[in-house]
Amino acid sequence: MAHVLATFGQFERRLISQRTKEALAIKKASGVRLGRRPAVPQAVVRRIHRQRTRGDTFGTIADGLNADRVPTAQDGKQWYAATVRHILLRTS
Repeated sequence: MAHVLATFGQFERRLISQRTKEALAIKKASGVRLGRRPAVPQAVVRRIHRQRTRGDTFGTIADGLNADRVPTAQDGKQWYAATVRHILLRTS
């Protein structure tokens, strides 16, 4: 009996997963933005783009933001090169 219940539970989990994936695909196809909204101010994004266009490295840009005490998106204390890179990829 326990084996039969476990089998049906697994089957139901698969159905739920499939329905969720299909619903998210429909939302995405209709243009609905999923996830949290970007929290980095546009002025900071423009600064990052400007510095990258000048040829600055991700690390140099992060160091400059840290030196100027620019707050991070999630109230973090420090900018990292990977964060700068992610912002550039997301906003390009």
